[in-house]
Amino acid sequence: MSPEPEFAIGGSLTVRRLGFGTGGLVGPGYWGPRHDDPRQAVALLRRAVERGVTLIDTADNYGPDIAEELVAQALHPYPDDLVIATKGGVVRTGPDLWHIAGRPEELRAMCDASLRRLRTDTIDLYQLHRLDPEVPMADQLGTLRELQQAGKIRHIGLDSIGAAELARAQELAPIASVQNRYNLLDRASEDVLELCEKGGTAFLPWFPLGNGALTGEAGEVVAAVAAGHGATTGQIALAWLLHRSPVLLPTPGTGSPAHLDENLDAVRIALTEEELARLDAVAEGPDVRTR
Repeated sequence: MSPEPEFAIGGSLTVRRLGFGTGGLVGPGYWGPRHDDPRQAVALLRRAVERGVTLIDTADNYGPDIAEELVAQALHPYPDDLVIATKGGVVRTGPDLWHIAGRPEELRAMCDASLRRLRTDTIDLYQLHRLDPEVPMADQLGTLRELQQAGKIRHIGLDSIGAAELARAQELAPIASVQNRYNLLDRASEDVLELCEKGGTAFLPWFPLGNGALTGEAGEVVAAVAAGHGATTGQIALAWLLHRSPVLLPTPGTGSPAHLDENLDAVRIALTEEELARLDAVAEGPDVRTR
């Protein structure tokens, strides 16, 4: 069986479901550049679009600032069918060091800064990287609604959200996307995925490849399925996501052209019902670091 190849974010922005995430273009801990020569990252972004990617997922704190700047350097002026998703609401202060910043004045300043770095008047999908527990949800989403009404944001998304929080958020603002950790082994957000399916909400799974956790007995199952397709285990993990639900939009990141091609070729894999059943049974829920 083959999965649906496209999805309309917010009902209006049609993208190919396998996108490209820019976290792999910056250094360890999402700090500093990954490549000594930024032209390598620029070439990788352009190659992704040449290969048919129409969804680029980035964030203001990747670098910080670096990933958004690379997106603009590589792809601006943007093709009409290219959707840029970015995130705000988190301030990174060092490798794997960050804090939440969700006060209205902070969110407005972050959005304006992302608009400048991305060289655009409107951000297609602006995702709140984390809800700030010190700020009422209504204030945070109200600010994003104001930015949306001002034409600075086309659609609003949420990152790392629980099912109850998502249900509350949907009463305050139109939520076009959710970006939670979800992959072949870790399905703690299954209830969130179900809500997204019911509401036609895009679900962008982060760490879609399990952050290198395809080992042990589960890894053996995935490897066996991969062998049957002449594929890698990473390709099977991505193919499983594409088959799992039509609202899942994986955006794996990498700094390697070869790995980019490998990831994007996963769309060609049609898993059988028997293979899907075997893969469905391997969930473990590994512990991976916060991105």
